[in-house]
Amino acid sequence: MTAFRVALVLMALCGLAAWQVTVIPQSLMQMAVGPVLAPAVIVTALSVLALLYGLSAWRGRQVDESHAPDQAPLPGANARMLSLLAGGVAFIALVAPLGFVIPGTLCGMGVARAFDAPLGLKSALVCGAIASTFWFVFAQLLGVGLGPALPWLI
Repeated sequence: MTAFRVALVLMALCGLAAWQVTVIPQSLMQMAVGPVLAPAVIVTALSVLALLYGLSAWRGRQVDESHAPDQAPLPGANARMLSLLAGGVAFIALVAPLGFVIPGTLCGMGVARAFDAPLGLKSALVCGAIASTFWFVFAQLLGVGLGPALPWLI
């Protein structure tokens, strides 16, 4: 796929995301920062980046190297992709029975493994701390319904 076609696909996805931002219901509470602000800012930034990429591709400054003979995938690419997907699937499958923190930790470990981090105690502790902090900030401080951190801490 040429770089310009990729840019067109990215712009179409940004248009879809912009439409989704418009259908987010407004909060019933009067807040200076509502539920639409952060997604709108992110979609706007991504749209600007897609537009800049499209302009760059149209001017011929983006090179399609996907078919170059010396651009073989790095060794272990399939294993990295599988660990990334396994982390996401583990989170989706386990968040209801185990709460947020344990599946979030497993998902983080899958992502870390996809970036060649060794699986071990250090990885589990770091990912657990990130998942716990994320849950605390969003569930406790901001009131986002993420469910319990752990099922026995309801």
